[in-house]
Amino acid sequence: MTTAFDVPSGMLVNALAEKLKSIDAVKEEEWIQFVKTGRHREKAPAETGWWHRRVAAVLRKVYVLGPIGTSRLAAEFGGSADRGSEPNRAVKGSRSITRLALQQLEKAGLVQRQKNRGRVVTPEGRRLVDNTAHEIFLNLVKDMPELEKYRMKAESET
Repeated sequence: MTTAFDVPSGMLVNALAEKLKSIDAVKEEEWIQFVKTGRHREKAPAETGWWHRRVAAVLRKVYVLGPIGTSRLAAEFGGSADRGSEPNRAVKGSRSITRLALQQLEKAGLVQRQKNRGRVVTPEGRRLVDNTAHEIFLNLVKDMPELEKYRMKAESET
């Protein structure tokens, strides 16, 4: 079976974002259009509808790295902060955005909290990610020669 490890992460996140748009529990808040995604950013994302991509990326990160907490996830979405004349330093992304994304995924039943361990993907969430990865593999990866490494990995497993 094809998993999230067998397809390019960008393609998987985009496809998951489209599927998450149809879930009522995952919705944009009204303040989303004004907020920066971390201290390392100068402005809010110019792309409209970036929220579903972020929630899909959080779901993929929990799938791959789980159990994982909000602070570690915020570090995954962090970057390099410009400190003027001092050297740049790594900073975490917005924990508020990460926390809200996880809360919405929990409400949708795709992620659950483990006591004192962090969050993990539920069987329903794992099914969503794996089925989406399988669809991507069947539709896109087999027809694209630049993604040969993914095709060879899948053929060696069968």
